[in-house]
Amino acid sequence: MSEQRPVGTVSHNNTGRVVLVSGGANGIGRAVCEAFRETGAAVVCLDVDDAAADSLPTGIDFVRGDTSVEPDCLNAVDFAVTTYGGLDVLVNNAAIQPPASYVALDELPAELWDRMLSINLSGYTFLAKHAVRVMKQQRSGVIVNMASGQAHRTARQVPAYGPIKAANLQQARQWGVEYARDGIRVVSVSPGAIDTPLVRASLAAQGGERELANRHPIGRIGRPAEIAAAVLWLSSAAASFVTATDLEVDGGLGAFGSFADPYPMSPD
Repeated sequence: MSEQRPVGTVSHNNTGRVVLVSGGANGIGRAVCEAFRETGAAVVCLDVDDAAADSLPTGIDFVRGDTSVEPDCLNAVDFAVTTYGGLDVLVNNAAIQPPASYVALDELPAELWDRMLSINLSGYTFLAKHAVRVMKQQRSGVIVNMASGQAHRTARQVPAYGPIKAANLQQARQWGVEYARDGIRVVSVSPGAIDTPLVRASLAAQGGERELANRHPIGRIGRPAEIAAAVLWLSSAAASFVTATDLEVDGGLGAFGSFADPYPMSPD
């Protein structure tokens, strides 16, 4: 590894910072990569989608890797540190929610559960583990876990994604407490329905966009750039007193609580 930058390096506007985003080639992750790049940050995108990576804007580095494989996570962190001299922000975003996972628990294939667990949970752990080692040396850093509205409330036929996303919340809480005195903040973001390929696949399996949009008080589903804006704020010095907590960015959907349709993602 190259020599680390001075202890406490921080920026109010993300300029000059080094950012690693997993699952950054598509959807929310891509919007996060682009938003950080627009601020002047050095951005590293970790993903398995070579085709999507070919269309990434100039100035975003692509590292091919599967987050469920710990050596791939270490390689991405090492690339950021070797290339740019440190790592200021890690955005744990890579996740899958295959249409085949929309079944009742007793119908969920074990191999599908294992794959979702390895990417959506273990991948976050592996990346954070190696990022923290760098951030502790710097005495500064931010980790943002991409969770989900399904981490807070549930529906039928999501026995894997929701429980795993709830674990992403607890990761942020535990890591945030663990490393607060090391100058590292850890937070999570819980998007509502956002217009991404993942949600498009979900809608195809579960129901139409208009129906889902109408259940949001704002009257529409969200845009990836709106989640990216929240990530930028949480990772900036403006949020320096925010750690070990979650921010829901869901168009007000979660505020319905028990008064909402009890089966909001049900096909029937």
